[in-house]
Amino acid sequence: MIPIFKRLFVTAIAVGLILPFVIVAGVSINSASNISFPPSELSLKWYTQLLTEPDWLLPIRNSLSIAAVAGFIAVSIALAANYVLWRLKSGFGKLVFGLGLGPFMLPPIIIAMGASVFWAEMGFYGRVEATVISHGVFFVTLPLVILARGFAALSDDVIEASRTMGATPWQTFVKVIFPLVLPYAITGYALVAIISVNEYLISYMVSGFVVETLPIRIFNNVRYGYTPVVASAAMGFALLTIGTLLVLSMFTDLLKLLGASRD
Repeated sequence: MIPIFKRLFVTAIAVGLILPFVIVAGVSINSASNISFPPSELSLKWYTQLLTEPDWLLPIRNSLSIAAVAGFIAVSIALAANYVLWRLKSGFGKLVFGLGLGPFMLPPIIIAMGASVFWAEMGFYGRVEATVISHGVFFVTLPLVILARGFAALSDDVIEASRTMGATPWQTFVKVIFPLVLPYAITGYALVAIISVNEYLISYMVSGFVVETLPIRIFNNVRYGYTPVVASAAMGFALLTIGTLLVLSMFTDLLKLLGASRD
């Protein structure tokens, strides 16, 4: 009896996760100008509007640009921090690592409010630079944890061998360490970029409606006059996330990089 209940439970969870996706997909290809499911007539006009109208293209470009730079900032911080912690192997290093986990432990509204006050005091409120840096700093936890696994897997013998061959610390890092942790860095970058593209609260609190990202645009559309373009944008989020994870899984052992066990 227990296996049957287990299968029913898993099936119920799967249906609960997939059903909203199916409904949103149906709305996005429905020709009607209101929310209706199932579609009465199939059409891709909402996707065309999403990818052609300036009101949507600018937020898409803002979101992708912010995500690209924020991912680089987050991975750079995480890579430098993990390298120093790996070299020092001290209790202080563990404290610094623990602080790096802070952004994911605090409620998002507290982080967003703190960032809003900080950038307002600095005179950068409403600027794209503030949004980029905020995303890069507050999403550093993911690459920090993922890269920590990469550095933990490094063999001291390889490092000692490179030094024995006369390599400088910089050459050892560039030619030995960095290639070994590169898959972890790429995975961390991709995850930060995905979260950044989907982030609303921090973007809104830091830049308001001055720097309109795609999530802010969606909120404005829902609040001031809903059109099914929102469903198309939501499907774009989903396809971007799924596509990124599929590409990562093709070139890396994604489950291993994320710390999952295959046992």
